[in-house]
Parts: sequence; C-alpha cells; structure tokens
Amino acid sequence: MSDVLALACELIRRRSVTPDDAGCQALLAERLRRVGFRIAHLRHGEVDNLWAVHGDGGPTLAFLGHTDVVPSGPETAWQSPPFESVVRQGKLYGRGAADMKGSVAAMAVALEGFVAAQPNHAGRVALLLTSDEEGPTNLDGVRKVAEGFRASGERIDWCVVGEPSAKATLGDLIRVGRRGSLSGTLVVRGVQGHVAYPEKALNPIHAFAPALAELAAERWDEGNADFPPTSFQVSNLNAGTGANNVIPGELTALINFRYCTASRADDLRARTEAILQRHGLDFALEWNLSGEPFLTPPGGKLRDVVVAVCRELCGIEPEQSTGGGTSDGRFIAPLGAEVVELGPVNASIHKVDECVDVAELERLPDLYRAICERMLADSPDRSP
Repeated sequence: MSDVLALACELIRRRSVTPDDAGCQALLAERLRRVGFRIAHLRHGEVDNLWAVHGDGGPTLAFLGHTDVVPSGPETAWQSPPFESVVRQGKLYGRGAADMKGSVAAMAVALEGFVAAQPNHAGRVALLLTSDEEGPTNLDGVRKVAEGFRASGERIDWCVVGEPSAKATLGDLIRVGRRGSLSGTLVVRGVQGHVAYPEKALNPIHAFAPALAELAAERWDEGNADFPPTSFQVSNLNAGTGANNVIPGELTALINFRYCTASRADDLRARTEAILQRHGLDFALEWNLSGEPFLTPPGGKLRDVVVAVCRELCGIEPEQSTGGGTSDGRFIAPLGAEVVELGPVNASIHKVDECVDVAELERLPDLYRAICERMLADSPDRSP
C-alpha cells in the first residue's frame, strides 16, 4: 500500500464530523514535525487548526485543507461503513475520501518528500488545516486564523487549496477564483386573521409575492470575463400556522446572492432593501456576508504553474473555473495571496459511498510536490 493511500485510510477511520478533528491534526503534525516542520496548534472554541511551516524568509507557499467531514447519513445505506476505509474495484471508499482527507494526505506526503529532497529550499512551505470548513458558520476555522495572521503580520504569498475540483479526471479543472456569498434572513410582517375575513388581516405572503417576483427577475449585473452574472435565490420560504383557515401574521424567507466581482455586497444589500421598500412591506432583514469574491488573475505565477503541472503530469489542459460554491480560500485571498484550488474528482462528495480513485490519489502528491518545486525555483538559493 502506498504511503498516501495508507495515510488517507488512517484519516478516514477517524470520525471527524465538524467540528471534531478526532486526532487527525495531531497525527499529521507528528509526521511533519519529524521532518523539521515547526508546528502551531491554533485552537479556537471547539475548533482545531494546525499551522505547520518549514523554512525561513522569502515567499510562503501554503497548502490549505480541512480535516472535518459532513455527517454520513444512515450508515446502513453505505455499501461499507463510512468510517472504515475500504478499497474496492480501484476506489477508496469512506466519508472524506474525496472531500478532503485524500487531498490532505497527498499534501502531507508531498511536503514530506519535498523537504527531504530539498532541506535547504528557498522560502517557506506550509500546511494550514482546520476542523471547521463544513460547518454552517466557519467562525473559528480559517476565518479566525486569517484574522490572527493579519494582526501578527504572518504572510502567505501563494495558497493551494485541496478541495475536490476535478469533473471527470484529475487535473481536468482547477478553480482560480470563487464567487462571494451574501445571505439574508428576511421577515415580512403582516396581520394574522381568519381567511373568511381578509379585510381584517394582512397576508404577508400576498404582500411579498410582487416583491419576490421583482427580486427574482432583477438583473443584478452582467458578470465579466472571469465570472458569470450574480445570481439571487430564495432557499427557504415559511409562513402559516399549519391551519388552512388562518391568514399568517409573518413570513420568513432565506435569500442568497452568489455574486461576482462586478458587484459589491453593499450595493446588493441596498438594492434589495430598496425593492422591498418600494412595495411598501413591513420587514426586517438581517444580512450575513460569508465571503467576498476572489480571483487569481491570468498571468499570476501560481495559476500558471498549476496549469503547467496539470498539463505535463496529467496530460490534460485544465479548465480554469470560478464556479461552484465557496471554499476557505476566500479567507486567505484577502491576505494578498494568489489562491488556486486543485484536488480530486468531486462527483461523490457529500454523498453515500463517497470515494476517490486510488490511482489518481496516488498521483496527487506528485502534482503538489511539483508545485512546491516550481514555485520556489526562482527564489534566492539558500543552500550552504
């Protein structure tokens, strides 16, 4: 069994459902400490974060991942137990195999190999891990670590995120940016009453309907060369007492913008509230900005290197995408880092029988190690 496969299996066997790390980071820290990494455990609340660094001075290349996983759902629905790593027909099965314990194992193995071969490498290489990526708030994970880095002056110049990015085969797609995510909890107030006497009530569903139609039809922006247009969605809509003869007194809607660099969060908030006001609604709206959009532009060194590595080691020209949801890269990019996401096929993530192709998993450390070698090649030589 290869080193990366053995490590991935060991990580999968640890039931690290958010925010429980279940000892994954301690295992990885010990491995990296043995090859000379300096280890910092950055625990915030119930969340474990690991910052492991090798080298001094010069630019910093960091690999970013998470050790937490989503719940498995009913374990009886799985062909094999979700927290018992099983290799079957060339695939490694288990919760987190693709998202993202396979990538975390590959990063650790790549870093071990890189510093063993080049102990006096230029710059710094680092691994940043959290146990709070899959949770609903991400308050004490990479978001909190990045706040601390900003305050202390800790730098990251380039960041490779191991999120499962590929569509059909390793290297066929990398993410060079992500849209921002702006959510809102909207409460529309009406007057409860009997459905037979609507003149004595105010139905918030009826009152909200025209405003919702306008919000859904609004063209928020036209997008740009790097991003599709900003989208607006209602993800939840609730009102009523459960009785069919009662006009509800209140409606709650959960809304979300996935927005591109052509829009700003403040403008989206203002335009939304203006539409609601124009329709005369009595409302309250609480906003939550979970991440700004970011982009590593064409010509960025990291983007060019990752494209070249995929082309040469995978034999494929990767699609360079800004699609998908959010990732923890959104907290690192504002530090001034170029951020690119490269990981295994994402077809099975969060599903029953999550899996990763063993052959592709065993190639992934080579990609990460090649990125290390090429990103630091132009830095001053620190060898004695």
